[in-house]
Amino acid sequence: MSDEPTAPKLQVQIDEDISQGVYSNLVLLNHTENEFVLDFAFIQPSNGRAKVRSRVISSPRHTKRLLRALEINLRRYEERFGKIEDIEPSSPSDPTRIVS
Repeated sequence: MSDEPTAPKLQVQIDEDISQGVYSNLVLLNHTENEFVLDFAFIQPSNGRAKVRSRVISSPRHTKRLLRALEINLRRYEERFGKIEDIEPSSPSDPTRIVS
């Protein structure tokens, strides 16, 4: 038996309405020195209006951990299901704005 302390297991609770999730095909990113703001929106192909469905505000440190987790999971996804085709930015003047 090890004398090393073990980290407590994280128990995550989620409300029923949140557990349903929302669909997003556009993410707008902004940041200040202290936080990142990710606005997840849905844009209908038939018009140019996007409605923000969810806003996530995160610290720079946590945003970097999120980026690493996404990279790891995308790599695992592509190993299992094949390469995801890269898409071009939707706006040449703003290469961070991507609509799929």
